[in-house]
Amino acid sequence: MLPLFLTTFGLIFIAELGDKTQLAILAIATRSTLPAAPWVVFAGSALALATTSALAVAAGTFVERTVPPHLIRWISGLLFFAAGIWTLLKR
Repeated sequence: MLPLFLTTFGLIFIAELGDKTQLAILAIATRSTLPAAPWVVFAGSALALATTSALAVAAGTFVERTVPPHLIRWISGLLFFAAGIWTLLKR
């Protein structure tokens, strides 16, 4: 269990650094002058991330139970390949 937790934490932590969500949170935190505002912004952003994560886990569990694993690998591979091609052609 601990390796799964640490892997998930590390991957999400690195993926979230410097992304648009973090920049939006920074902007919101700088706008309020209330003393407790940083904690309110933190609580709101943490709850939002927890909610979207819960939805992703629920969707992943549903897909895992209804779609065969080899098909999931093929579909995800094709989607990553298509995203790479699209990124190359976009330039």
